[in-house]
Amino acid sequence: MTDIRVAPDVAALARQAADSIQDLARASISQTGRFSIALSGGSTPKTLFQLLATDYTQKIDWKNTHIFWSDERCVPPDDADSNYKMARETLLDYVPLPIANINRIRGELPPEVGAVQYETILHTFFHNQLPRFDIILLGMGDDGHTASLFPGTEAVNERQRWVIPNHVTTAKQTWRITFTVPVINNAANVMFLVAGSGKAERLKQVIQGEFKPNELPSQLIKPTNGNLIWAIDQAAASLL
Repeated sequence: MTDIRVAPDVAALARQAADSIQDLARASISQTGRFSIALSGGSTPKTLFQLLATDYTQKIDWKNTHIFWSDERCVPPDDADSNYKMARETLLDYVPLPIANINRIRGELPPEVGAVQYETILHTFFHNQLPRFDIILLGMGDDGHTASLFPGTEAVNERQRWVIPNHVTTAKQTWRITFTVPVINNAANVMFLVAGSGKAERLKQVIQGEFKPNELPSQLIKPTNGNLIWAIDQAAASLL
């Protein structure tokens, strides 16, 4: 099921997303005893994380919440470009989350080593079954990429591995480590967070345009047995 939720601004978008995460956490912990969420990088998730760290510290059962990341840049954890660093400084340091529940991608390792290690972590947590996260948060780049699945890169077409290193020539010639399409599409819920008028044209192409997944990898995200949520602000939705 695809659910397009339009909020008037980024603050309202973050509030709606936080409420959804709270509801999913409560339901999952009630049913299974734990809640698994994969975070993303970017400016819009940052607003969400800051909200979770202030208004939701007592509303979510953090001790039974397990944090992962959908992708990471191959940099040390204290690097300004690290998705982990952003999450730690805006969320993780402010909620009662056990350190053992934080499963970061080790971007400081060689890309292939880091990818294999993270896949091993997923195998352990999900008992060797294809990971089924309660929710995966994603962003959408100006070029239509999501996680670190960039247009024209090998990772876009990977269907066997769960985690893969990906060299991105359009983003500072950087290496990334990313979830693959099968992992993302097996989640119970996938939520895109997209804000700003600068994303409006690309968002229209991804949602309503011709299916060109090698050019617009975000089009590949279609949960096989779960919910796809587009949480967008009015500016990003202006052309839909």
